[in-house]
Amino acid sequence: MEHIVKIQSVGDITHNVKRFRTEKPDNYTFTPGQATEVSINSEKWKDEKRPFSFTSLGQDPFLEFTIKIYPDHDGVTEQMAKLKPGDELIIRDTWGAIEYKGPGYIIAGGAGITPYLAILRDLKMDGQDIKSTLFFSNKTDKDIILKDELDAMLGDRVTYVITDQEDTNHVNSYIDKDFLLDHVEDFDAQFYVCGPPEMTEQIGKTLRELGASTQAVQLDDQ
Repeated sequence: MEHIVKIQSVGDITHNVKRFRTEKPDNYTFTPGQATEVSINSEKWKDEKRPFSFTSLGQDPFLEFTIKIYPDHDGVTEQMAKLKPGDELIIRDTWGAIEYKGPGYIIAGGAGITPYLAILRDLKMDGQDIKSTLFFSNKTDKDIILKDELDAMLGDRVTYVITDQEDTNHVNSYIDKDFLLDHVEDFDAQFYVCGPPEMTEQIGKTLRELGASTQAVQLDDQ
């Protein structure tokens, strides 16, 4: 089912990530970690659907999407960067492969953090002590999405991994086999992985080689 929703606000999160808040259709429900297919409500773009995770919570009176803009792709996100309050999006039924099944290790790359933002915010809203550990990989320090909020929710349970900036304030590395051996204390734990397809595939393969249960490795890509 399709719903046309008006954009209520647009805000900058980083140099290339924007937050969109829209109207919420009556009786529209989702669980933290889920996503929907979104398109711009215009003749040219309405059939160009892209999957985006909700970063709002089910009880919020609005829908929120935190979206990385790719200006050189001549595509949907480039067009979304031009949208303003009052413009319309088309959203559809909810779906998602990421479901919170208890504390463990969250591994995210870039915009792959978005489903976990909703999960972590939901745990905080419920007053739960967040016991998961986050490894968050980005190219540079300025690419980190909502670092202050992640720090507030996770404290020393978050490690920022920077791949393309040698003078980073964080860990200059890749989330590879050596990194996982150095930073993971329990490969029997729950693992949640979301990021670019190549990253999620490789990390999932490496985790299984290190003894993680395949049922405990949830893979998705953004």
